[in-house]
Amino acid sequence: MWSLIAIAAILICAGGVTYAGLYFYKVAVMRAPKVFMSNNPDLKSNPPVAGASWGEGQQWIASQAIKNVELVSDDGLKLRGYWIASDRAEGRTAIVAHGYSGKGKDMGAYAKIYRDVLGFNVLIPDARGHGESEGGYIGFGWHERRDYVSWIQRVIEETGTEAQIVLHGVSMGGATVLMTSGEELPPQVKAVVADCAYTSVAAELSYQLRRMYRLPSFPFLQSASLVSRIKAGYSFREASALRQVRRAKAPILFIHGDADTFVPYYMMDELYDACGSPKERLAVHGAGHGTAYDTDKGTYIRRVAHFIGKYTQPSP
Repeated sequence: MWSLIAIAAILICAGGVTYAGLYFYKVAVMRAPKVFMSNNPDLKSNPPVAGASWGEGQQWIASQAIKNVELVSDDGLKLRGYWIASDRAEGRTAIVAHGYSGKGKDMGAYAKIYRDVLGFNVLIPDARGHGESEGGYIGFGWHERRDYVSWIQRVIEETGTEAQIVLHGVSMGGATVLMTSGEELPPQVKAVVADCAYTSVAAELSYQLRRMYRLPSFPFLQSASLVSRIKAGYSFREASALRQVRRAKAPILFIHGDADTFVPYYMMDELYDACGSPKERLAVHGAGHGTAYDTDKGTYIRRVAHFIGKYTQPSP
């Protein structure tokens, strides 16, 4: 009798953990409206990772001549990007990566820095599972890193072999460009700017399980990760920006707000310490998640411009 009770209890617990894994996969990974984001006390803006400058960026985007560009990912998804040319670019292009549940055109304020201040062409892709790009799941930067390698090649095709390319991302976009940095990149990639990136998907989701649900990571993270492996083709632990920056060759500027409670500030220190390429960091005092630019626009632009200027220059 007691053996039957014990077996029943184990089966009930296993069923509960399985259900939780499916639930958290649906909430975090599956392509669907992320209602929980707007109710999260750590995020004061809507859409996520967009402060007051979001309106500024939207107005700027609306005034630009935008060329739609597409490519097919290595697993067959049609991806959409938006190309904004500059007559001052002389081969220089910034690829700007948006955050979780956002879209490329949310990044107008950052695109404006590169085009209007620095004179770059700008490419702002919709990540897989976002915007006008295909895909039924969010890769948290891991599968997107391969997409960004393809976007880099597309820029080289567009601007020539003398291209100079900068990757700039915010939040999930920051993690995406860091994960991309650990790939074998062509020499045309000159620098990377990562704003409020997380160290790994496992670390970020473990942190959010504690903050949002008051749950330990085990066994819920492992269950959701297994579902992700089956349905989306990746596990949370393999999706690591921390591991990728150890292999990076391009210089990286790390930016983070010291008041960020959504992707905790200490993650920048971990990423910076692990980075094996030339590196700098900018801590923006009082900035929450994704609001470093809004909090101190002057310093943000100066530091990005100085960093990028060290590794890129107009063609002679």
